[in-house]
Amino acid sequence: MSDEHDEIFENEAIEEESGELFEHMRITVDGGQEMVRIDTFLTSRISSISRNRIQNAAKAGNILVNDAPVKPNYKVKPNDVISIVFSYPPRESDIKPQYIPLDIVYEDDDVIVINKQAGLVVHPAHGNFEGTLLHGLAYYFEQTHQNIENRIGYLVHRIDKDTTGLMVVTKNETAQAILARQFFDHSIHRRYNALVWGDFDEDEGTIVGNIGRSTSNRRRMAVYPFGEQGKEAITHWKVLERFGYVTLNEYRLETGRTHQIRVHSQFIGHPLFNDALYGGDIILKGTTFSKYKQFIDNCFKIIPRHALHAKELGFIHPTTGKEMMFVSELPDDMKQVLEKWRTYMKARNLMEEE
Repeated sequence: MSDEHDEIFENEAIEEESGELFEHMRITVDGGQEMVRIDTFLTSRISSISRNRIQNAAKAGNILVNDAPVKPNYKVKPNDVISIVFSYPPRESDIKPQYIPLDIVYEDDDVIVINKQAGLVVHPAHGNFEGTLLHGLAYYFEQTHQNIENRIGYLVHRIDKDTTGLMVVTKNETAQAILARQFFDHSIHRRYNALVWGDFDEDEGTIVGNIGRSTSNRRRMAVYPFGEQGKEAITHWKVLERFGYVTLNEYRLETGRTHQIRVHSQFIGHPLFNDALYGGDIILKGTTFSKYKQFIDNCFKIIPRHALHAKELGFIHPTTGKEMMFVSELPDDMKQVLEKWRTYMKARNLMEEE
């Protein structure tokens, strides 16, 4: 963007590591701006975005001028306030097809919904340049002879490497842009199940606190409750099952920040069970008896990861406008650990009654 136009440019881009892969920009047009097409105007101002992506964003209703959606041929006027939501461009470079087992729960010409397994990284990043979900999709599309423009699909969001459950990938840029708007508007339906340390006084609640990179450990995120740093994050929780020392909760996200459920849970004193990054991989609640310690160690062996599962995912289909809803069963490791806790609590209750 040239300084001579003196626009106010507010970049609200979500960090690359976040769960949602889009960015929001807001531009106030200079009072002396000549009237030009908005796709031409934005192409000249945002060098990292192609004109084609700008046009797709407009077609998806992702470009607003003075709070109203406009078409690519809209003529920009002085003092217009432009709001744009862009989905991130695909990470295609150096991705070679690799066979990776994929649990595909739904597929059509626009979207593919995947039930991701634990240990699978969504896209290449530092330390994980091969064996990602995108490598597996490249192989799958190649084997099924699908003519996907970029060979790998278009990401809209992601879930952590060791989180299991549902995520959606689009097959074209238009669908990606439309779903990005739904994520931005918080109209996407997302429910997670997590086993966390401790019991709760209430049956449900809401956690509010900005999330940003930790200043002491760059691998971790931190909560900044007074909003002086980070980005707004809102998490709603509800108790599903109590085990005294741990609790199975449901979480509903309004925002999609990096590690949101994990860091919000740790912030209120309830780290996820066996979440090593946020202190859940040690005994935080319970007795000091050696049998109890052995019980916890056995649980950790069954689920050697944080106990978090993306159970429900819903969105409006980008082409048909139909409401789509998907539900995924808990993975075997979480089921086994929950059964162990149920058995443990039954035995404990019997001992207390005697």
